Amino acid sequence: MSKVLEGLRYSESHEWVKVEGGIAVVGVSDFAQAEMGDITYVDLPEVDDEVAAGEEFGALESVKASSELYAPVSGKVVEVNAALEDSPELVNEDAYANWLIKVEMSDPAEVDALLDAAAYKATINE
Repeated sequence: MSKVLEGLRYSESHEWVKVEGGIAVVGVSDFAQAEMGDITYVDLPEVDDEVAAGEEFGALESVKASSELYAPVSGKVVEVNAALEDSPELVNEDAYANWLIKVEMSDPAEVDALLDAAAYKATINE
């Protein structure tokens, strides 16, 4: 069974958000990485790129498939997890420790529209 952490918010497209002040730390859920299998490549935006909630911001590729990543919140990318460039498999090792991007949120209220842990668990168990 996939791990779902309390205290995070989740999108229906399987990204998670941890809010740290005005910054949203964004990653992909344990469920998503397990469904994909061994991740072989991560395509992420550049620092200072703008992302919009619900819009594509990158992709994960695995031996099974390629999957687009969708921004759970809008704002400016302030940091990208550079370790994933050389070691994309880190997402498989721990999807919650190995975040993808950090976003300075332009509208922090967007987080309220995301699923809490209980609602996300219900979604992936359907």
